Amino acid sequence: MDPSFILYLLAVLLVLVGIAGIILPALPGIPLVFAGLLLAAWADGFVHVGWLPLTLLGLLTLVSFAVDILATVVGAQRVGASRKALWGTFLGSIAGVFFMPIGLFVGPLAGALLGEYWHTRELGRSTKVGLATWLGILLGFALKLALVIAMLGLFAFAWIF
Repeated sequence: MDPSFILYLLAVLLVLVGIAGIILPALPGIPLVFAGLLLAAWADGFVHVGWLPLTLLGLLTLVSFAVDILATVVGAQRVGASRKALWGTFLGSIAGVFFMPIGLFVGPLAGALLGEYWHTRELGRSTKVGLATWLGILLGFALKLALVIAMLGLFAFAWIF
C-alpha cells in the first residue's frame, strides 16, 4: 500500500475533525484543519502547495485565535458583562458539550446569564448579558466557518493552479 494514501487519509480526517472543532469547544478546530492541509501538502512533497499558500494558511490560523478570543469577549463587554459572566460563559460552554447538540447553544447562554446574575442579582441585566455573549459566540462561529472555507478554497486553488 502506498504510504501517501495513508497520509492523505489522515489529512482528510484531521480536516474533518477540525471542522467539527468549530462547533465543539473542546477541539482546536482551525489548527486541526491547518494540520490536515499541511499534512496533505507534505504527502505530496509540496509539489502542488508550496510555502506561500502554507504561510497564508498559517496566518489565517493565527487570525482564528484572535477571532476565538475576541468574539465572545466583545459580545459580553459591549453590554458591560462582569468577570463572573465571562467565567460562566466558559463553564457553560464546557458543560454544554455533555448535552449535545442543544447544550452547545444553551450552555454558554445559561453560563453567562447565571454568572451575571450571581454578580448583580438583576435578572433583566443578566438576560441581556447572556444574550449578548451568546451572539458573540455565534459571530465567532460564523467567522471561524468563513476562515475554514477560505482556507479550504486557498488550498484547493494552490493545488489546482
